[in-house]
Amino acid sequence: MPWLGLIDKIDRSDLYVVLDTVQFERRGWQNRNYIAGDGGKQLLTVPVVQASRDERILDKQIDNTQNWRMKHLRALLNHSYRGAPYLDEYREEISGLFEQRWNHLAELSIATTLLTLRAFGIDTPVVRASRLGPLTGHKSELIAQVCTTVGADTLLSGSGARDYLDADVLKQHAVEVEWQGFEHPVYTQNKSGPGKFISHLAGIDLLFNAGPDSLELLRSARPPL
Repeated sequence: MPWLGLIDKIDRSDLYVVLDTVQFERRGWQNRNYIAGDGGKQLLTVPVVQASRDERILDKQIDNTQNWRMKHLRALLNHSYRGAPYLDEYREEISGLFEQRWNHLAELSIATTLLTLRAFGIDTPVVRASRLGPLTGHKSELIAQVCTTVGADTLLSGSGARDYLDADVLKQHAVEVEWQGFEHPVYTQNKSGPGKFISHLAGIDLLFNAGPDSLELLRSARPPL
């Protein structure tokens, strides 16, 4: 489930490309995220089948021998967000997603992202890098190839990529880099105590707590580009 920084980035963009052709990162964020928990954060992890270390995200299979779907659903609906003011607005769609069987991590990840975007009212088109044809580059060269393939002249990048994204490589492909500079909105949470705020959770935390005001709250915290 995408966190608010990614949702903000997609909302600012004309097109969002899911980079599913790169190597799956073990112990990374591609199969897990935080939701609110009692006294802090709770980590939800989708178990995956451990095969080759070189597996791409699009090939990564979910380990359905574990009862993770019902565990996650109970954590969301019965524990973490029980009593949240807008939980019932999204209960049916969230339940339907977890009641469905998923075999590949990429399919689940895209489904949770699209659900979240619809709930926020964000209509940015979403495409998969694996559907764009052959992409032979690596690292910054790969990102540049993705941009040129979809006709983009600007890449909106999170600040965390400053350490590894080579803007000069993209410039050689006539692609400029703009840095997101994400600012996390602060809002009332049903799980946080007085004067406390739990940040960097999955975006559904904002939805369950703020409902139709979620997108406005997200945008209001945003510094100008």
